[in-house]
Amino acid sequence: MERIRVLIADDHPIFRQGLRGILEGEPDMEIVGEASDGKQAITLARASAPDVILVDVHMPNSDGLEVARSVKLHLPRAGIILMTAYDDEENLFQAIKVGASAFFLKDIRPDELLDGIRRAAQGEYLINESVLTKPLVASRVLKQFRDLSMVGQEIEPLFVPLSGREIEVLDYIARGNSNKEIARALKISDQTVKNHITSILRKLAVNDRTQAVVYALRRGWIKMDGLG
Repeated sequence: MERIRVLIADDHPIFRQGLRGILEGEPDMEIVGEASDGKQAITLARASAPDVILVDVHMPNSDGLEVARSVKLHLPRAGIILMTAYDDEENLFQAIKVGASAFFLKDIRPDELLDGIRRAAQGEYLINESVLTKPLVASRVLKQFRDLSMVGQEIEPLFVPLSGREIEVLDYIARGNSNKEIARALKISDQTVKNHITSILRKLAVNDRTQAVVYALRRGWIKMDGLG
């Protein structure tokens, strides 16, 4: 069995010890290193190429967000799980921007953390589940990425495999509309909406509407003109 390689980065020794105790009991996980500050975390990540990195948001010598940003540049497939003692919407918003897989409070249950590590190792972005409970953060994310032309000024034009109508449907899904509400707004049938959603999931190779929205958000495909 191929084990999930995990790097722990936290400036509190007792918290690192607690995480190590949780992970060491799992036969499918292997701790490849521990870091006590951000700079050390980046160095160890590049040296050990972990599958998942558990990173404290608040650390000396580069905070968790900077660690995530740096690691993603060199190890784009690594899952980054940011952890914090405070439910801070600003940090959640920044975590989305740097490509974190998850944003957990430190009072998370061990079984939830282990599940998160396994899902992050598979390439899932659990951070969408946090966003769905924070409407203001979701709104900021949507506004941040609403204009593809602005994105194109900074990076090469993005390839969008969805049709214009599918982008519209995804846009309405992101705003929390039901299939019936989308059908009414676009003046199409409920079945047509379902057909569009099926096509979106197939093209993006995701399992549900939420994953499709987060996929599109992360690539700046959804336009949210007129959002309050």
